[in-house]
Amino acid sequence: MYALVENNEITKLITNPKSLVIGDVRYPAKIFSLWSASELNAIGIYEIVTDSTNKKDEKWYINTNESYTFADNQVTRSWGTATPKAHADVTKTIDGVESTTPGLKTNLIRDLKITVANELARTDWYITRNTEKSTAIPSNISTHRDAVRTKQAEMEIAITNASDTSALETLYTYTTTDGVQSRPLGELPTLEI
Repeated sequence: MYALVENNEITKLITNPKSLVIGDVRYPAKIFSLWSASELNAIGIYEIVTDSTNKKDEKWYINTNESYTFADNQVTRSWGTATPKAHADVTKTIDGVESTTPGLKTNLIRDLKITVANELARTDWYITRNTEKSTAIPSNISTHRDAVRTKQAEMEIAITNASDTSALETLYTYTTTDGVQSRPLGELPTLEI
């Protein structure tokens, strides 16, 4: 990505190299692949450098709009300070009507319940068969289903007890120790069928 700088001001962002007119001269798109950085800079075209220092994961934060600055012969794309998304539900009353916007905790627990339902659905047929035909449910299936529900309860408690958005993010952040990747929240048990 490039920017056209005229009189020390960014006048145009160039996302796809194409021919362009600067002053009275039309330059072909090939200049972006054939010319050196200094040759492009000489006519006011600068490759944009991205500074992601303030940009945070959009699952957890609301980033400000990106901004572009020109200083010291460099165009920099950056973001302001990110705002954490609400970790708890937010209830507002407007004109006497109360509405609640789900926070991260509610959404994460809802997603967990969907994942659990999908995992349990893989073995639901054993339950149906037992109900319809009185065929015994294999012990490894019952053990697995119990383990999934137990882990779900632990995960929901961890999510509910998270004090803020940063704490929720930490629960879901994977780290690698001795070659093993894990996260504080853990994983639901799975069963190979």
